[in-house]
Amino acid sequence: MGKGPGLYTDIGKKAKDLLYKDHNSDQKFSITTSTPSGVAITSTGTKKGDSLLGDVAFQLKQKNTTTDLRVSTDNTVLITATVDEAAPGLKSIFSFRAPDQNSGKIELQYLHEYAGISTSMGLTQNPTVNFSGVMGTNVLALGTDVSFDTKSGSFTKINAGVNFIKDDLIASLTLNDKADTVNASFYHLVNPLFNTAVGAEVNHKFSTNVNTITVGTQHSLDPLTTVKARVNSAGIANALIQHQWTPKSFFTISGEVDTKAIDKNAKVGLALSLKP
Repeated sequence: MGKGPGLYTDIGKKAKDLLYKDHNSDQKFSITTSTPSGVAITSTGTKKGDSLLGDVAFQLKQKNTTTDLRVSTDNTVLITATVDEAAPGLKSIFSFRAPDQNSGKIELQYLHEYAGISTSMGLTQNPTVNFSGVMGTNVLALGTDVSFDTKSGSFTKINAGVNFIKDDLIASLTLNDKADTVNASFYHLVNPLFNTAVGAEVNHKFSTNVNTITVGTQHSLDPLTTVKARVNSAGIANALIQHQWTPKSFFTISGEVDTKAIDKNAKVGLALSLKP
């Protein structure tokens, strides 16, 4: 368990990763290699329906600075520069997507033993300013996440959350969408030796009075192979098996079934991916 409460994005992150990370109904291929000079190169291709999307990403790390360059088939180039520990606990991130001249953004993150702060703003004439802050410890943390549109003079996002960690149990509660949605989740590490864990998420939207419940689990068959499964209250079931075949490269097969439509010849989607 690390020191401090972390950032607002860490609230509920363990449960989200267990329930949603790497579950993919698209066909995806990604592989990472490294050059002798230390540049990591990742090539990715994704097939969505009849469309085929791809990109090539380059990453270079020098001391406390990381530079990322991603070139996509949609004729965009994303450049991100990250400076870690520019001052104790401080990280600065600059990003820009060409050819969009209004896509520039700068973000500052600060981690303290009893607080975590992140603020970002677009580099435009009337930017949207984002701020999130967490106070507490590595056991109990309270936080908020807000966005303010300087052009309209209004808040576009107001969220709040609480995170509780006790040994191998993590429980989280967040209030999102300007208090229209409440989300409760938990993550429990059952067996650290096999990375066996269970998790659940309950989401309620007040404006529509709709509840969504998702439960899932994961288990490592061996140090290089992991299986995951989840199902939600809408009857959508997902499962995957992931194998690390070389360092930083993974082979994943995932599938999705609509259990309520099985009698109607429901289709099962499979995805193959090699991921860094």
